[in-house]
Amino acid sequence: MSRTELNRRALMRAAAAGAMLPAFYPGMARAQEAQEGSAAYGHSVARWTFGSLELPALCDLAKRIGLQAIDLVGPEDWGTLKAAGLDSSMCNGAEPNLTDGFADPQFHGDLVESYRRHIDLVADAGYRNLILFSGNARDIDPGRGLANAEAGLKEILGQAEDRGVVLTMELLNSKVDHPDYMADNSAWGVELCRRLGSENFRLLYDIYHMQIMEGDVIRTIRDSHDCFGHYHTAGVPGRHELGEAQELRYPAIMRAIAETGFDGYVAQEFIPTSETPDDAAAALEEAVRICTV
Repeated sequence: MSRTELNRRALMRAAAAGAMLPAFYPGMARAQEAQEGSAAYGHSVARWTFGSLELPALCDLAKRIGLQAIDLVGPEDWGTLKAAGLDSSMCNGAEPNLTDGFADPQFHGDLVESYRRHIDLVADAGYRNLILFSGNARDIDPGRGLANAEAGLKEILGQAEDRGVVLTMELLNSKVDHPDYMADNSAWGVELCRRLGSENFRLLYDIYHMQIMEGDVIRTIRDSHDCFGHYHTAGVPGRHELGEAQELRYPAIMRAIAETGFDGYVAQEFIPTSETPDDAAAALEEAVRICTV
């Protein structure tokens, strides 16, 4: 099924859910209408950024807005997503943390064991994307870290290909949020993608993180979009809402993504500054509106 068809069906489900559930903030209908006839990519939200909501409540909110998925959910909670009719747009749970990753061979044994188990879990659940991380450099040269990551990932890539799972490495900034993280620039990740040469390895291009590290977001998307299988959003600086108080021009970025033919997911990963559930929900609705082209 195409992403466009998935979007259409998800919107129909969201509209039905909205008819049965009382809206607790204005604008739900506008968000759903904005996605009618929009670009082929789907819309999601990262679970952890709305951590004040229990997962069933976040699922209700996502459906009211017209999202198709929740991001960064592990196996123990996939049943909740399935009951809500939502996709798990980026599965997690295989990684021990964000610092002990594939760039350092001392972690390869445990990582390979964990990822082999989770690749099967993801495939058996009918999902597609599984997140992973380079981890910290720990004085490893970037070239050596690249070779290490390539070697470690090749131990699990064949299984991912056989099971139809896309291993997705996130690019993170090492300047503000993740000191010493190895994959802190798009060039390093793109080179890893080229070396592996598999449709079952892609990068999570986090717009917030890469704006902090290197900027030039639209050019990077246009030049290397074949390596990008997933996108995250947030405002810079601060990792908050996508409105006019931050420096990124998200409508232009989303148009650039759409022009590449991308049909995966764009996931909102901003931390709401709003103190009330209603205001936080309105902020999410506004972010989806901004990112709908």
